[in-house]
Amino acid sequence: MLEKTFSHKEVEEKFRTQWKQSSMGHAHPTSGKKPYVIMMPPPNVTGNLHMGHVIDQSIPDALIRYQRLKGHDCLWLPGTDHASIAVHVLLERQMREEGKTRFDYGREEFLKRAWQWKEQCHSNITNQISRLGIVPDWSRERFTMDESLNRAVIKVFVDLYKKGKIYRAKRLVNWNPLQQSGLSDLEVVSVSTKGSLWHIRYPLTDGTQNIVIATTRPETMLGDTAIAVHPEDARYKHLIGKTVRIPLVGRDIPIIADDYIDRETGSGAMKVTPAHDYNDFALGERHKLPMISIMDLTAHINENAPEKYRGMERFEARKVIVADLEEQGFLEKIEPWTSNIPYDEKTLKVVIEPMLSDQWWCDQPYLAQEAIKAVEDGRIEFVPKSAENTYFAWLKNIQPWCISRQLWWGHQIPAWYGEDGEIFVASTEQEAQALADKHYGKKSTITRDNDVLDTWFSSALWPFSTLGWPDKTVDFDHYYPTTTLSFGADIIFFWVARMIMMGLEFTGKAPFKHVLMHGMVRDEKGQKMSKVKGNVIDPLIIVDEFGADALRFGLIASAPQGRDINIGPPQIEKFRNFLTKIWNAARYMEMNGCTHDKNFNPNTASDPVNRWIINETRKTNLLVQEAAETFRLNDMATTLYQFIWGTFCDWYLELTKPLLAQSSDTTKAETQKTLAWVFSHTLIMLTPLAPFITEELWANFKFSDKLLFEEQWPEFGTPSANDTAVAEIQWLVDVISTIRSLRAELHINPGDKIPLMMKDISPAVKERLDRQRPLIEKLARLSSIDVLTGATPKSSVTALVSDATIILPLEGIVDLKAETERLEKELAKIKDEVQKIDAKLSNEQFVSRAPQEIIEEYKERRQNMLVSESKFDQAFKRLKGV
Repeated sequence: MLEKTFSHKEVEEKFRTQWKQSSMGHAHPTSGKKPYVIMMPPPNVTGNLHMGHVIDQSIPDALIRYQRLKGHDCLWLPGTDHASIAVHVLLERQMREEGKTRFDYGREEFLKRAWQWKEQCHSNITNQISRLGIVPDWSRERFTMDESLNRAVIKVFVDLYKKGKIYRAKRLVNWNPLQQSGLSDLEVVSVSTKGSLWHIRYPLTDGTQNIVIATTRPETMLGDTAIAVHPEDARYKHLIGKTVRIPLVGRDIPIIADDYIDRETGSGAMKVTPAHDYNDFALGERHKLPMISIMDLTAHINENAPEKYRGMERFEARKVIVADLEEQGFLEKIEPWTSNIPYDEKTLKVVIEPMLSDQWWCDQPYLAQEAIKAVEDGRIEFVPKSAENTYFAWLKNIQPWCISRQLWWGHQIPAWYGEDGEIFVASTEQEAQALADKHYGKKSTITRDNDVLDTWFSSALWPFSTLGWPDKTVDFDHYYPTTTLSFGADIIFFWVARMIMMGLEFTGKAPFKHVLMHGMVRDEKGQKMSKVKGNVIDPLIIVDEFGADALRFGLIASAPQGRDINIGPPQIEKFRNFLTKIWNAARYMEMNGCTHDKNFNPNTASDPVNRWIINETRKTNLLVQEAAETFRLNDMATTLYQFIWGTFCDWYLELTKPLLAQSSDTTKAETQKTLAWVFSHTLIMLTPLAPFITEELWANFKFSDKLLFEEQWPEFGTPSANDTAVAEIQWLVDVISTIRSLRAELHINPGDKIPLMMKDISPAVKERLDRQRPLIEKLARLSSIDVLTGATPKSSVTALVSDATIILPLEGIVDLKAETERLEKELAKIKDEVQKIDAKLSNEQFVSRAPQEIIEEYKERRQNMLVSESKFDQAFKRLKGV
């Protein structure tokens, strides 16, 4: 017997163990079945999973479970990412608490700590994934720094280097002075920050006049190498070719002309500091200007600056320089200014410094060409299709990728240097040594590059490196290209585009057919989760309280394609209640002796109620399949929710009570078998989204000797379109639903029995009414039902149901005046609220300043108000017509 309540903790623990001990999740490349493959977006080995990880895991797991039921050989390959920067942030924070840096420990000790951290964190992550009911093929688990994956990384680097598509160059990079490492553009975020704009006088060398420039970074003037003006600017045209003297520095620099300069911004003259600004760097390259770096790797002023400022931290130097400019008469004015300040994306605590540095670069513009074509010609399809616009916008304007990081944890770059700086790139040190000896004509000394590759470089190879490439393995032959990629919108550039570029370049095939994008998980108000706001939701706390099924189902049901997901404990509780509804339905079946009969043929059912639910089950099955096949998993969840809660529980179970209590043995037995048949197939349809409760109920009713995940998806054929018995029960449901809606609109006490009249009914509908009268009276709480042939009585409301008019007499039941006044007030209140929201949304100042989540919240409130207004307006019009 089932327990009174569903104890999710016990059930989850039981089936996690059973699934682990079974072959569930294992792929079988020699099975002869068509493969269906998803690669897990590998979580970083940096701590606990968050809600974004949960949706990352839940959507692919649901797809895999569905496709397994459909008969595919499914590979759901798990793994974790070494996350160079994130691990460095964590370990270096620990070391700072010890009063040391990684340089105090050295590379060997740091890497030892990193591997220890990885083992500890990996165990934690895999346990959390299992807690969610995620069952990938653990036998094929990968880590981005596994030896086999490292070989793939080295091959890709060496091959691209030989093609000239990876190269070393001194360019401007985003420099993190705390970690002393470069970052790619994607690892930097701009934060709007209030600050100042300093207007500084630069005197011409001949002493005839000053040129005023405006800057938000006065400390960088120490590295200026030119003043730039527009060639057609009448104010400065006569000065082009002359020189100015940098205040405080005393170095003379030229005045140059460039079309890049905006004559309308500031004074129309711009200081050029090529070593500390990206736009200035490009301008400096065009005009062959010197590039003077005035900061060391820790962002302290170096020996290229006047002695007074050397050794100062950059922001400390700013204060001193501004004071000196003012004291010496070079500071014209200071005005408030808001700038976009670059920060490192991982912590948002370190201001990034553009720094001239020797780095390794990957020619992304070359790789992007085929990646663009693959989406344009349909080899890869984005879901939703609108995501393609974001993808194209980035790839068509893509820049070279700085792939080297001055870190220790990661894939060390396979490059060695001779004593004169000559570079030797090879797969092994022995190969590099041979190249060097040949180059120098003698035995030589080489030193390996200390840098590691950007984490995303190895992640870009994930779809094929995990299958054994560059070796020709059974798994690679059978499972590549993969089928579907599910990912969060925030990594479309970091990961998705790069996987496509690398997959096409090294395998000649697109790494996957479908790219399914989901939005960001936000709190129930639509706000981004953050520790500062205190609205971060710990998924494991939610699992403890509501269960993994409720969390998985709730997230997927709340995740329309490509849109952000608003979720919180109230929504998860709603879906926990849904699972409770299923559990109670199972207990109802158990109490009524509904057992599985494998020989039951649903086509032989004779009772209209049973034929109706069988037909509804077939319709639901088709809708669920269509939603799953088109990646509308939220529709899949919503369809099942509405069918189980509404059609099955609220209607069918209610309609079966007289059949099970008072009917003949034949009808009762048919109903018992029908209940079990519908419930068993409903569990199969539901299990991809809620695997724990479905496995428990499947086992309890002994629907088969196998675990549920081993079953096949039900195939029913086309639902009946002209079954008169089915049509009669649907008519019954429509009539009762309409009466209930009228009662709710008019505030009629749910417990009060009221009379009902029907008119304009055909003889066939009259026969239906006579057969179903007892059920209608009971379920709609009616005292009587009369067929009316004359005029509709006064003081009544009407509604149309197929082939009939429903009439509710209100005399003595509803205070018409009071109810009309109530509805009028409700309508006025709603309209007033809609007007206030419209005023907000039409206010350009509000819309431009308010966070996007607040705008969306207002829009959602407005939509909900309009729905309520429509309902109240309909009820009001009914009463006004009485």
